[in-house]
Amino acid sequence: MNANTNSASPSAPAGCVSDQKSDPLPDPVDWEARYRAGDTPWDGGAAAPALTEFLSRHPIRGEVLVPGSGAGHDVRALAAQGADVLGLDLSQTAVALAEGFPRTGGERYVQGDLFDLPSPWHGRFDWVVEHTCFCAIPPSRRADYFAAISLALKPGGHYLGIFYMNPAAPQGPPHGTTREEISSLFDPRFTLLEEWTPRENLEGREGRELCQLRRKVDRVLG
Repeated sequence: MNANTNSASPSAPAGCVSDQKSDPLPDPVDWEARYRAGDTPWDGGAAAPALTEFLSRHPIRGEVLVPGSGAGHDVRALAAQGADVLGLDLSQTAVALAEGFPRTGGERYVQGDLFDLPSPWHGRFDWVVEHTCFCAIPPSRRADYFAAISLALKPGGHYLGIFYMNPAAPQGPPHGTTREEISSLFDPRFTLLEEWTPRENLEGREGRELCQLRRKVDRVLG
């Protein structure tokens, strides 16, 4: 695998969201152009090792949303275990690329915007699986990201986040984060169930990832 996520060239995965709403600054990366050019160093050619590790001990079932699904490696890993998985990406070329792989189960891919989910998707999903969409978007949009994830999940739904904490690139994307920032976004509406450092990573991410499993609470009291 060759996921050169330490390059100064923008190397976060494409297609999570567009910047048509609250962010006054446009996304500097043209994700569709990157996919058309085949300039996708974030694509490791397989599912995230942290996801594979999690699935080996905790199968995921039900309806799953994967934002910024790119070539669909994570989507197919989830579908192979019996989940009904929807991969969402801004780039139509990425969607076409993902659809070109052999199917592993109940997966499908949609070109669309996480920040503009259609109403039938509101409260629909049992799981959201985050690999690198969070680090691809401008940090100023992370509150909007949380709102979109919360909107998509059912009450009691689960969120698996594989966060890229400290990318080596001098400027993003990928954009780093901290435990404090993640907590400020997700607490108290998402209960932290488990946190761990994955034992295996894509090339360039060694020692730079943090995994969290959270559950959306039915109602925040007080």
